[in-house]
Amino acid sequence: MTEIPVRRSLDLAVEVESIELVLDALSAWWLDVGDVEPRVRFGFDTAVIEIAGNVVEHAPAHRGPGRFTVELTADARTVSATVSDDADPVDVDLSAPTMADVDQESGRGLALARAGVDRLRYQRVGDRNVWRLESERA
Repeated sequence: MTEIPVRRSLDLAVEVESIELVLDALSAWWLDVGDVEPRVRFGFDTAVIEIAGNVVEHAPAHRGPGRFTVELTADARTVSATVSDDADPVDVDLSAPTMADVDQESGRGLALARAGVDRLRYQRVGDRNVWRLESERA
């Protein structure tokens, strides 16, 4: 690993194309992070993309193009991400997200995100939705 902590920050438009930029940033970040168990990396990547995807999917179009940020941080013990957006407040219960039925096209994102990391939190901070994701490195 290079220096600790390893950080990456993105400031993105709320649009589908931004998901590819998040994927690219994760790939580059992992190169600097160093050794992390594959199950941790896979779960973390899945969770970050699911939360970013929800931001893009559920941002209200009537407000014009919104912005969201993704902050990635790794230290000797954990990998974490903070995803923040300027959309309307979210009404969500993260204590028991449920998986959508097999025949439904959506409704799996929060359950997948929650399963992919050790800790997932949401809170409204000022005029922003803030999602915090964290996993132990090993």
